[in-house]
Amino acid sequence: MNVAVVGAGSWGTALAIQVGRNGHRTRLWERHPERAERMQVERRNPRYLADVELPSTIEVSSDLAWVLEGAGVCIEAVPSVGLREVLPALAAHLGAATVVVCATKGIEVDTLLTMDEILEQNLPKGQPLVTLGGPSFAKEVAMGLPTAVVVASRSTEANHRAAEALHGGFFRVYDTEDVTGVELGAALKNVIAVACGVSDGAGLGTNARAALITRGLSEMSRLASARGANPLTMMGLAGLGDLVLTCTGDLSRNRRVGLGLGRGQTLAQVLAELGQVAEGVVTARSAWQLAQREGVEMPITEQVYCMLYEAKPVGEVLRDLAGRGRRSERG
Repeated sequence: MNVAVVGAGSWGTALAIQVGRNGHRTRLWERHPERAERMQVERRNPRYLADVELPSTIEVSSDLAWVLEGAGVCIEAVPSVGLREVLPALAAHLGAATVVVCATKGIEVDTLLTMDEILEQNLPKGQPLVTLGGPSFAKEVAMGLPTAVVVASRSTEANHRAAEALHGGFFRVYDTEDVTGVELGAALKNVIAVACGVSDGAGLGTNARAALITRGLSEMSRLASARGANPLTMMGLAGLGDLVLTCTGDLSRNRRVGLGLGRGQTLAQVLAELGQVAEGVVTARSAWQLAQREGVEMPITEQVYCMLYEAKPVGEVLRDLAGRGRRSERG
C-alpha cells in the first residue's frame, strides 16, 4: 500500500515511522524544503524524535502533489491551527478513493467544528474519511512501544483500510463507527490535562489529580452525549484511555502547560519553554464555547478557560472548583 503522511511534526513523523515499519511505501510531507531535504538525507527528524531513525520505506518531500500521488491512504497530521491553510492543496491533489485519516485533534475556535467536520466541508464530496484517536504519545509510537488506538468512520471499508496501514508490531488498531465520540474525546482530554498539570504543579496531591480525571471524564461524556456520541466511547481508548495518559504522562505537552502554570509561570513563559503546539490551550476556548452553545455544564473546562484567557489566578481557580455546591455524582 502507498501511504502519504501530511505533516512532519512529532505526531506525523511517528505515524509515518509506524506505517513505514509495516512495510508500506510511505511519503512524508514537510512544508519547508530545507527541512525535508535534511530529513531525507539524515534519515531522522532533527527537530522532533531526533533519536529515531526513519525506516528505508519512508521518503520525505516538500512537494505535496508528489507525496499524495498514488496514495491509497493519506494520514493528515497538521496542527489544528494550520489545518485550513493546507486543505486547498490537499483537496486539489487527493485521489477520489484515497482514505483520509484525520490525526489532528481539536475543536476550531468560533466555528466550533471538529477536525473531521472541517475536512468534510473542504475536501471533495464523498472523500472517505477516518478519525484516529486513543492514548498514543508520539515518542513511544516512534520507538515501537506497545500502543492501542481506535479509528472511527461511517464507512466500514475506510476503517479497514486505515487500520491496515497502521496496525502492526506492537501497534494495535481497533475500530468504531462513533466519529463524534472519538473526535470529542481526542480534543477535550487535552483541556482536562491542563487542569491536572495545574493541580500537580501546585502540589495538591494525587487525590486531587484522580478527582480531576474522573470529573473531567464526566464533563467529556456530557458534552459528547449532547453532540450525539455514544457515551460508551468515553469509556474506551478515545475517552478514558487518552485522558489518563495525557493527564499523567510526563510526555504530555498539555500537562506540562498546567505544571508550569501551577508553579507560578505565565502562559507565555510556559509556551516559550515548550516550543511545540499544546492543543489544549486552543481547545480550552473552543470547548468552553461549545459547552455554552449546547447548554452543558463543564466546570473544569470553564476554569481552565478563565485561567488561560482571562488571567484568573490559579488560587482562585482551585478555590472555585473546590467550593462548588454538593450534587449527585451522576447528576
